[in-house]
Order: sequence, then C-alpha cells, then structure tokens
Amino acid sequence: MTTLIEDPIANGLADYAARLRSGQTTVAATVEAYAARIKTLDHRLQAWQHLDLDRALQTAKALDAMLAGGHDLGPLMGVPIGVKDIIAVEGMPTTNGSLHPSDHLTGSEGAIVARLKRAGCVVLGKTKTVEFALGATGVNEARGTPVNPWDDQRHRIPGGSSNGSAVATAAGMCGFALGTDTGGSVRIPACFNNLYGHKTTVGLWPTDGVFPLSPTLDSIGPLCHTADDAAIVHRVVTGQSVDAVQHLAGLKFGRPGQWYFDELDAEVSTAFEAAVQQLVANGVEIVEINLEESAERTKLFPQIVPPELLAALTPEGFASARDKMDSVSADRASFGLQVSAVDYTSAQRRLKELQAIAAERMAGLDGVLTPTCLMLPAAVEDLSDPQTAERALQSSHNTQPVNMFGLCAASLPITQFGASLPVGLQLVLPHGEDSRLLALSAAMEAVLGAGARPALSGFLA
Repeated sequence: MTTLIEDPIANGLADYAARLRSGQTTVAATVEAYAARIKTLDHRLQAWQHLDLDRALQTAKALDAMLAGGHDLGPLMGVPIGVKDIIAVEGMPTTNGSLHPSDHLTGSEGAIVARLKRAGCVVLGKTKTVEFALGATGVNEARGTPVNPWDDQRHRIPGGSSNGSAVATAAGMCGFALGTDTGGSVRIPACFNNLYGHKTTVGLWPTDGVFPLSPTLDSIGPLCHTADDAAIVHRVVTGQSVDAVQHLAGLKFGRPGQWYFDELDAEVSTAFEAAVQQLVANGVEIVEINLEESAERTKLFPQIVPPELLAALTPEGFASARDKMDSVSADRASFGLQVSAVDYTSAQRRLKELQAIAAERMAGLDGVLTPTCLMLPAAVEDLSDPQTAERALQSSHNTQPVNMFGLCAASLPITQFGASLPVGLQLVLPHGEDSRLLALSAAMEAVLGAGARPALSGFLA
C-alpha cells in the first residue's frame, strides 16, 4: 500500500506560519510534501489542469533564503496554493476549462495573483474548472471532471465551477486555492467538499487577469479548510482587519421563506436544522425574513450571464467552439444569442432594484442563514437520468440569489450534524461586510465545529 505523506498545513495557516518561523519546517519541505501528495492522489482525483512543481520548488528555496536573511513577507509566506484555471498565472497556460483557445480573453497575470505572490505564496499550478466557469455541478466533458474525495467508490460531482480548487484543497494537495463565484461557484464546491468557501463582495478583489464570464456578477474568493484560514487570506488580499466576535448570544439572523427549503434532501434538512438549533442554544435569535424575489434568479441570470459570456467569446468564437464544448455549458451559453438588448438592460435595472430591496430587508439583522445546496453531491453516472441531471443543476438554487442581491456570503461545513456526505450552511451578509462575515463565520465554527477532512485511503494505489 502506498503511504500518504501528512498534509504539512493540516493544522491551519497560522500553525504553519509559526512552525515555519520557528525552524520546524521549511517552504521547500512543504512544497516537496505537496508534490508527493499530488503524485499519490491526483491520478485518481484529477484536480489539477497544469502543474509547475519544479518552479514551485525553486521559489520555495528562494523564500527560505529570504526568511533566513530576515525578510518576512507576512502570514502567507511559503503557503503553496492552487489557482483556478480561468485565472492567469505568468508562465502557465490558461485553458478556461475549454478545448477552444481562449487564453487571450483571460489576459496576463492580474492583481490578485501578483498580490499573493508578493505575500510569499507559492503557486503549485492551475486547478481544473467547468468550461468558461459556466456550471454548478462541476462536470466538464471537455477537460474532465475532478473526483469528489468524499467517496472512493463512486465518482460524485465536486460542485462547480471551481471544481479542481475544491478537490485539491479538500484532499490536502495545497494550503488553499482560488476560486471564482458568479452564481455560487465558490460556495457550491465548498459545500460538496466540506470546505469553507468565501464569496466576496463584487469589486472587493480585482478581477483583471480572470476570464470575464460576467463582469456584472464575477467575484474571486478562496476555498479553505476553516474560516480562520479564509480570514488570513482576506487580511493579506484586502488589508482589512477581521475583529473577533467574542460570543454569539444576542445576535439575530434571518431565515428566509420556504423557497429555500422546499426541495431539500432529507439529510441536508436534518443537518441544517441541527446546526441552527446549536446556534440557538448558544444565544442566537432566528427571525423570519421575506426574500421572495429570490425566485427571479431563473429569469435574470439567463438574461445577464450568457450574453456577457458571448460578448467575451464573440458569437463567431462561440460558433467555432461549440462542437467541442461541454454540452450543458454550451446549451446555457447559447441562450445568450436569444437575449435582446432591451431584455439585458431591463435585467440590469432589476438587479439594482433587488439590491436595494435586499439591503432594506436585511437591516437590523446580523445576517441570513440558509442551506448552501439543496442536495448531497450526486454520482456522475446517475446524471444520465434526466430527472437526476435536472436535480443536480439546481445546485445553485440557494446561492444565485446572493449574487443577484449583491451580497457577500460563505458556506460553512455542517456535515457533522448527521449527514453521510458533505452539507453546507450558507451565511449571508450585506454588501461590503466581508470582514464581519469572516468574524461571524469563525465564531460559528467555534460552536459548530470545523469541517472534517475526507478519508483518502481508498484513493491510494
């Protein structure tokens, strides 16, 4: 039996930073450990699109020399990361999850990757993505679908579109990974892989050097093991502090109407209700909140996202790419050809109205709680059944309204409350309150428990 080297950042980013500075480990040893884990696991999990481990090791040795010379770059120094393959990294190819050449649309390395490199992060490579980031299940017929590490017997959907970033992080093949979220593409894979996923407020993280699926709704965010890890990333990227929430008692959270709960799998419902009761037992107050406009997602998203994607690809480029594309992504993108300028402009106007409505409804609340996804991750083979496939496409049912309302949100793992496969709790806060979101997440995590890691022995040779 192959032996799996221990994840060098298994105890979190803060613990790793302390061990690195005390001389208990080095950046080079950390990169070598992740390279070994990738070699052992990724032949089955298929999370990585491109690896550049030789350059990563060279960078690691340079960082070790810097640290030995007294040059400390901060709390992310020496952390190996994965980058979703719709985000450009200098010297690495960008496929955008497609067989159609589109790297010119993504452009050169942008501010986020440059900022993380300056902070001392080591880019191990590019993680897989749904084609052009347009898909919630994580399936990509064009370049392959990563394997959800929570089931070594059946190939289950990893969630999308940041599928590879979630699988790489969950399986301990990097310290954390970057994803993007246009309608749930950080939170859905976080949910399905038992991770913490931070959907940032649009505009908080610059999106230059990222494939423009929807400039209106695109955001970048990290997939991490804990809220504390995500808070460290947030501080480095934004310069904003995250002040600790000392206790949950007295906090008031909204629970939206049945639209968010009617179609839940039984295990999702059980886990969510148990987690909420745990919060109530710690002094949280739950009140009903009306967000009935959430149902408008089915009208507004097709009128905004596909046209903006086709504006990037151009209709001619899409026509050239379509035959090679993932069938679901191609069908969804093609809807953009039917959207008139009047419909697109009206949808943009309605977004602004909805964002004002959401801000008014959430006034006086500390946040809103919902299940992240309606269902447990389905088996890929079962998607050949039309009913199961249609159900899986509803992965974004509870996440898309957050983007539509212009809010920030996170998915916290709550699988520990009786579920056989990963389940997530979605915490939603107003526009721009990301620091508060992370602080509340950490306080909740202290009560609910952090997400467990998958048993990976079944993936070893």
